[in-house]
Amino acid sequence: MSDKPGLLVVGELPDWDLEALAKRFTLHLYWQAADKAAMLEAGRDSIVAISTKGEIGADAALMDALPRTRIIACYGVGVDAIDLEAARARGIRVTNTPDVLTEEVADMAMMLMMAAARNLRLGEAWIRDGSWQAKGAMPLTTRVWGKRLGIVGLGRIGKAIGKRAAAFGMDIAYSGRSPQPGLPYTHYPTPAALAPHVDVFCVSAAGGAATRGLVDRAAIEALNPGAIFVNVSRGTVVDEAALLEALRDGRIGAAGLDVFLNEPAIDPEFLTFPNVVLQPHAASGTVETRKDMGRLMRENLEAQIDGRPLLTAIV
Repeated sequence: MSDKPGLLVVGELPDWDLEALAKRFTLHLYWQAADKAAMLEAGRDSIVAISTKGEIGADAALMDALPRTRIIACYGVGVDAIDLEAARARGIRVTNTPDVLTEEVADMAMMLMMAAARNLRLGEAWIRDGSWQAKGAMPLTTRVWGKRLGIVGLGRIGKAIGKRAAAFGMDIAYSGRSPQPGLPYTHYPTPAALAPHVDVFCVSAAGGAATRGLVDRAAIEALNPGAIFVNVSRGTVVDEAALLEALRDGRIGAAGLDVFLNEPAIDPEFLTFPNVVLQPHAASGTVETRKDMGRLMRENLEAQIDGRPLLTAIV
């Protein structure tokens, strides 16, 4: 029997992370287990830590199945799928991986903004299917620079988006419960109040119960005709039925979406819109950033085992 502490790895991780974790922990690869209940039972007395992902989380039942757990380390920023109250009640620490993916997600937001505005999908197809030769120039699109940008969720990622947008000469506004001091951006109290004043509407709010449905039907209906809609937040933050209706009716000019409800089994209607750019919840999906995320997650796990202060504690 190994003398290393047990770690339940809930979601699949890159080999470089597993190899590094295996130096300090006995790994129980939950996502690979054919009989997950048997794995939990076998590890009941040896597993003291859980590694999970933001979209997978950890519920109270999982914590109860592993009563020696002392830390849940999330590979990602969002902890909305982790039952934080259950963790607190059981004395389990929770960490995430902020900052290391901020710039990457902001890059994705800008990419989606530009790809939607300039109809990157059509341009690519225009060459590949021979339309350029057969039909000549593709239809005109719209610009991003100089447009009015509204950001829902001006946290770390929202501010990084704003920094990039400023370099594009965009006029920036944001929504939030109260104004943030020291920012040269216009503040609106709600997404619905923000929506009529922007050309590009970008959602970067944190997920969780507090933001569920934050971008509601009223906000989507308040958007100007032809507005560009971008979401790098969570599918739960947006009223997806209202978004689909606005796309169906042509009220939204284009959209760039990295997140959805019911991922990865998203509503198939999204696939039918030629003016929507889709990404598979991959905003942080670069080798460099994923290595940084894995390193920070591992450092939190090791700090807990060694009795040192956690680097990025949520609970």
